[in-house]
Amino acid sequence: MTLDIITSDALAPLRHGFFGRQGGASSGIFKGLNCGYGSSDQHEAVAINRGRVAGALDLEPEQLLGVHQIHSADVVIVTDPDAPRPSADAMVTNLPGVALTVLTADCQPVLFADPEAGVIGAAHAGWKGALSGVLGKTVDAMEALGASRSRISAVIGPTISQRAYEVGPEFFDAFVAEDPTFARFFAGGEGDRMMFDLPALGLHLLRDAGIESAEWTRHCTYSDPDRFFSYRRATKAREADYGRLISAIRL
Repeated sequence: MTLDIITSDALAPLRHGFFGRQGGASSGIFKGLNCGYGSSDQHEAVAINRGRVAGALDLEPEQLLGVHQIHSADVVIVTDPDAPRPSADAMVTNLPGVALTVLTADCQPVLFADPEAGVIGAAHAGWKGALSGVLGKTVDAMEALGASRSRISAVIGPTISQRAYEVGPEFFDAFVAEDPTFARFFAGGEGDRMMFDLPALGLHLLRDAGIESAEWTRHCTYSDPDRFFSYRRATKAREADYGRLISAIRL
């Protein structure tokens, strides 16, 4: 059992990882490391998978903290690791001994760190959350705990890339209505379709929030089925469900 863990020097020396689907106990369409209890996968398999992730971070499974993701800009400051799981799309904390996690299957997982202040963050940033401001609000919440945006590093993990993200004109219209300059995140596709660059938008919003150290790992979830789960790929294949990738960071 070998886990596929993508890391970034930008988040060092903190323990973290964007976990691929290799090394898990799930089978069928969930084959590999499906970490989403919200899927129709067997609960026992997901529990084994999450236990393996926790072990890789030198933690117990109950120390993997997450939220009920709703594609919002809501951010939770974690002060009590035993508190009920809220509905939100990002978390920040200065507590040692726990990992902040997000689940994705094409949306952007974004991990944040200010090691000097001892503050970390994790955000689930699909197009709705990104457009609503979840990345900037995560930075604001980290500053509330003593971080400095001049020191914060942010890394976008595996997400759907522009070459695989086809959208319609109504999607484009919603973006340019928000900000006409957002047109630069779209390229022409077939007919009236366009190709949307989600990680480029994420990097722009991070830098707009004052994060100079912002990068994308440059892994496309849609284009690499052996390594990553993808909601859009599963939907196109008319599969009944899809696995969830986990990303995590700890102090």
